[in-house]
Amino acid sequence: MRTTVNIHDGLLETVKARASEQGCTLGDLVEQALQQFLAVPPQTGEFGPPLPVFHGGQPLPGVDLTTNAGLYEVMYAEEDAEYARQFRS
Repeated sequence: MRTTVNIHDGLLETVKARASEQGCTLGDLVEQALQQFLAVPPQTGEFGPPLPVFHGGQPLPGVDLTTNAGLYEVMYAEEDAEYARQFRS
């Protein structure tokens, strides 16, 4: 069956070159690509592998998980102290 499809110029040139390399027509290569694409079942809404779950209990005393600032303070306390020491010397 004949049909007309609009394809970006750069992509068309690449596909033509690939068809030439494989010794087939442009139509044959497009048909093969579409068959391969349609052979893969559509995704069912999963977005990547499942995320790991850690069961570590409660946060350390003094860690406030409700604010970014509280987390930042705990995560970077040592780095901030080292940075401050550089200016005290």
